[in-house]
Amino acid sequence: MERALVNFKDHFSGHANLYAQARPTYPPALFDWLASICPQRGLVWDAGCGNGQASLALAEHFDQVFATDPSDTQIAAATPRDNIRYAVEPAEQCSLPDASVDLVTVAQAMHWFDCDRFFAEAKRVMKPDGRIAVWTYERSSVNPQVDEVFYRLYRGELDPYWAPERRHVESGYATLPFPFERIEAPVFELRCDWTLAQYLAYLRSWSASQKLAKQTGRDIVGEFADDLQKAWGDPDTMRAVIWPMTVKAGRQTL
Repeated sequence: MERALVNFKDHFSGHANLYAQARPTYPPALFDWLASICPQRGLVWDAGCGNGQASLALAEHFDQVFATDPSDTQIAAATPRDNIRYAVEPAEQCSLPDASVDLVTVAQAMHWFDCDRFFAEAKRVMKPDGRIAVWTYERSSVNPQVDEVFYRLYRGELDPYWAPERRHVESGYATLPFPFERIEAPVFELRCDWTLAQYLAYLRSWSASQKLAKQTGRDIVGEFADDLQKAWGDPDTMRAVIWPMTVKAGRQTL
């Protein structure tokens, strides 16, 4: 693992292990499609990789993955693999050489970046026929009963604790630039079949939940647990939790 000294808005290092265990997984079809749009499958730069969830999936399709995140705690929680090289460095300052990358990816992280600086780095490291894909997922849905309690938590108690950058996620990244020739992406969604305990762990992994707990000492998700259980039913029942995804993909523009 490589390290660089960086300053960044750190919303996740304090609960990196919970974050790694409780987040939904991306659909395999996404990575099949990403591989299909790349003329070559040598090197991927996975910027803002967090605990390496997307990096591991990319490593199934590409020879090498360079996975970077400014949080050494997040990188420490990542799963090692022979063809993944992890490094602690910001997306705005990549150590890769010019024109070396076949694909740049950003999984649920671009809203934290200085986009102008990041896109300049992406264009610098991409090969002339390189590709880039960034994606985000927003609020989950279970059923009308659970979703009603979810919304009271998300938009009620937690509303003051969300970082301003959350608005970019809610817009499906429509509020962020994307200076590349667009490649139309299929429709993807995340789906997890979870028990109530797994669902509560996910809600506790939110940065807003953690920020409220740090500032007030309250377990806000625990305070909503009874209402969520009434809406969920038998807590051991597996229910489908679905997140709509937005994928923006493009090719190098010289």
